[in-house]
Amino acid sequence: MADFDHFPERRSTESVKWRIFDEDVLPMWVADMDFRSPEPVIQALHARVEHGIFGYPLPQDEFRQVVVERLANRYQWQVCPDDLIFLPGVVTGFNLVCQALTQTGQAAIIQTPVYFPFLSAPENAGLTRQENQLVMASDGRYEIDFDDFERQITPQTKMFILCNPHNPVGRVFTRPELERLAEICLRHDIYICSDEIHSDLIFSGYQHTPIATLGKQVSDRTVTLIAPSKTFNIAGLECSIAVVTNPKLRKRIEAARKGLVHGVNVLGLTAGLAAYKYGEGWLNELLVYLEGNRDFLSDFVMERLPGVRMSPMEGTYLAWLDCRGSNVADSACKSFLEKGRVALNNGADFGKGGEGFVRLNFGCPRSMLKDALERMEKVLEQKNE
Repeated sequence: MADFDHFPERRSTESVKWRIFDEDVLPMWVADMDFRSPEPVIQALHARVEHGIFGYPLPQDEFRQVVVERLANRYQWQVCPDDLIFLPGVVTGFNLVCQALTQTGQAAIIQTPVYFPFLSAPENAGLTRQENQLVMASDGRYEIDFDDFERQITPQTKMFILCNPHNPVGRVFTRPELERLAEICLRHDIYICSDEIHSDLIFSGYQHTPIATLGKQVSDRTVTLIAPSKTFNIAGLECSIAVVTNPKLRKRIEAARKGLVHGVNVLGLTAGLAAYKYGEGWLNELLVYLEGNRDFLSDFVMERLPGVRMSPMEGTYLAWLDCRGSNVADSACKSFLEKGRVALNNGADFGKGGEGFVRLNFGCPRSMLKDALERMEKVLEQKNE
């Protein structure tokens, strides 16, 4: 049994999450978890280090086969080992895809508020950024404005960068939603680059559907980005995978990466393979714990953080908190940091629709989550005095 209640000491490590702020600040921002990775991953890394030679690596055929089997078992998605491109990161992946499949002067569409590297990816490739803002319903759940999505499209639009499960709003888009998005993209001859890095982190009652599984026409125009990094807390080892079933697209991506984007380092390959082969039991325990954290957080926000609302969480461990009705509405992120010593992500950094929100990472021991929330509660109480 994994001990998710253990509070790790991370300040003495190179952790960005823990070292960028003062020692009295609780970091609830960067999207890595404060849990030890699965023991089989740690053991595999020990064994690889003991070997003592760390030359240039090549992904093993076994790793490719494990990914192929995983996609088949989870989604009935039949891909081939050759369909996989190993990359050091998903952000690297969607930047590479934009540059490989589009031309300067064209456009890419994203759905805001969204993980902030999405905002710069079009510009990095010389593209115009087009935005389809997600719409919050009365219950805090986000929905897609399909009419607006299509209105944003111009003859220059050649790429749609999808985030599913969505970071930061926590949606796991349904099959009908994805079918409608795919139909619009097919009709307008738009490529889809789908960031599905959180696809293993789905809560009870929800099901992740890779958009590429909606049929050959969709698959032929889609690049799907996945990784063991968020799932098994090995982000620092930089192991990600692009699934590209269309050989023509694969050839263009491989050509674009030459001289610029290398593959995965040897320890990343070791950890990723071990995680996918032996980490499923740990993952099942993790999901139970994260769901408990989600429910604890939701209850706390509702009962003890006046004026704050939490969007319903269908996936990920990143909560999206609406502070616009609170007394810190204009400076929530700054107030919680300066007065509560809790570091969160500023919602404005996620683009249009993020103003007045904060993102909170609840992938941590419950005691740490409780401490952070109680600090935030005191900030709101101070404001009410």
